[in-house]
Amino acid sequence: MSRTITVGLDDSPEGRAAAEWAAREAQLRGLSLKILHVLEPLPAHVAQAPLLAAETRQDWSESIPVEAAEGLRLRHPGLEVSTDRVAGKPAEVLAEAAEAAELLVLGSRGFGGVGGFMVGSVSLSVIARATRPVVLVRAGEQAADEHQTDPVGIPSAATPFRPVVVGVDTGAPDETLLEFAFDAAERRSASLRVVHGWSEPSTSFYRFYGDAELFGTIARRQATLLTDVLRPWREKFPNVDVIETSRAGSAAQVLVNASRDACLAVVDRRIRTGALGAHIGHVTHAVLHHVVAPVAVVAHD
Repeated sequence: MSRTITVGLDDSPEGRAAAEWAAREAQLRGLSLKILHVLEPLPAHVAQAPLLAAETRQDWSESIPVEAAEGLRLRHPGLEVSTDRVAGKPAEVLAEAAEAAELLVLGSRGFGGVGGFMVGSVSLSVIARATRPVVLVRAGEQAADEHQTDPVGIPSAATPFRPVVVGVDTGAPDETLLEFAFDAAERRSASLRVVHGWSEPSTSFYRFYGDAELFGTIARRQATLLTDVLRPWREKFPNVDVIETSRAGSAAQVLVNASRDACLAVVDRRIRTGALGAHIGHVTHAVLHHVVAPVAVVAHD
């Protein structure tokens, strides 16, 4: 089966930004792009309104993916773009579409001038259910935002990419997550910043004799664990410049801080369900709510 980059598109700024990011990613990977528009059934009393007649609404919904595809083909020469329109509940349709894609791209609103995403129920539901990677892109995201500024400080898509950042649990490192992150960095010729946050012991450092020495010992041990985890990946991806970051503190906060200048932040989601259903984890929640860059959520067992 041919893999594609699939983007969920609606007539919104975040949807359009997601489509542009998906087109760039498809070209980086040498894949085709599928634009998927979900036509959600309207309640009967709304559908009967004169301005929302069935024919008018159908024509409008058909034009969204078609017009978007035409624009993407013009802006991304050589990119193969297809369109699809499916009626149903957006979360269900998009989660199903993700399983047939290399990755699924969705748009999400940002918090105005504050960094991070305003993650709606549809996006959260798709992330929690999809077993393929899902990328969230904020409205207004542009190609230049992923790159370093030029020598005079002007944003430019012609400069090198900013780092790709990934959070790693050294106690249970996942190959799917690391493969995705290293591959993303290699395709962009970007550095890969691998971040590990670890908890401090309960003692109050520097207050008692020996605490500073203990802290240093633990820090060195944690850094060594991260190095050991990454050694085979450095060998597999020798062209990727790897930056190891091991810090004491909340894993979520350490990862958020390290992602402030990222072109892409990569986090994981363990595929499991509890009494309240599937969930995505507090670290992923934190990254989605506080990181401005596109965020890739990679599911794994």
